[in-house]
Amino acid sequence: MPPTLLVCSETDDLSDLVAPFEAAAAALCPGLRVALWSPQTSEAELASVVAVAGWFVPAGLPARLPALRLLASIGAGVEHLLRDPALPPAVPVTRIVDAEQARGMAEFVLWAALYYHRGLDRVQAQQARRQWHMPPQRPAQRTHVGVMGLGAMGAEVALALAAHGFRVSGWSRRPRTLPGVCTWAGHRELPEFLRPLDVVVSLLPLTPETRGLCNARWFERLKPGAAFVNCGRGEQVVVPDLLDAVHRGHLRGAVLDVFEHEPLPPESPLWDAPGVLVTPHMASSASPEVIARQIVADTARVMAGRAPANAVDRLSGY
Repeated sequence: MPPTLLVCSETDDLSDLVAPFEAAAAALCPGLRVALWSPQTSEAELASVVAVAGWFVPAGLPARLPALRLLASIGAGVEHLLRDPALPPAVPVTRIVDAEQARGMAEFVLWAALYYHRGLDRVQAQQARRQWHMPPQRPAQRTHVGVMGLGAMGAEVALALAAHGFRVSGWSRRPRTLPGVCTWAGHRELPEFLRPLDVVVSLLPLTPETRGLCNARWFERLKPGAAFVNCGRGEQVVVPDLLDAVHRGHLRGAVLDVFEHEPLPPESPLWDAPGVLVTPHMASSASPEVIARQIVADTARVMAGRAPANAVDRLSGY
């Protein structure tokens, strides 16, 4: 059986990705076979798998693939792949890095910043009460936006906000320098970074250090009336603590695009919380064609004995 790229997920139907993967394989890696995983996939077929592409890959599956050379996320995050304790240590793990996806994220976050800067959250609340009060207009420079996470996507977002005129600060695990952005680094500098912000945006990856980061203590570090935008990972937010901060009026509101469980369950209190805007993980995503070409190109690299282009550090999680 020819070498196989296996497209799989334990929760999602990824059948729409098969055709783009087949087209990319024909162009970039002739002879590479593309298959969609199912519980009925034979052991003989599994023995030919050199690369796996997916989101929630079934636990234990990579350890059953003797020829595996690559485990590829179909998104920008990899925490869902690294959770498998049986993941072979020598297999590189990759993620999608896409300039268009970063620009899409910058558009979404710019909209969220403007949503609070122009008082649209308050206008929505007024409409429900049939009230007519024009919010004051002020220069963007008077709204201080903080971006947590200054990787490729976070840097694009911070620069877009600065270009629009917002006062922008950025925080990351390690020091970064960005033109027009005041940068902070490390946990010791996090409180000082948070203190003056009007809007704080999380674009952090999910790691042991960021899981549950946005908790009661974290929200108390924000000044009263600040707003929160989460496009990172839902597991970073302690939901009862966020709801408490909103209900007490300490937090002006929140735009939440990511959640620990997706789709967000109908019984979640976030749906009805005043001041909380729920969006369906729509901030930005790479196209199927970009996903397929990047993963097939990395598959060709590892089959040729070279390192993949978009490998992550498995210890840091990004």
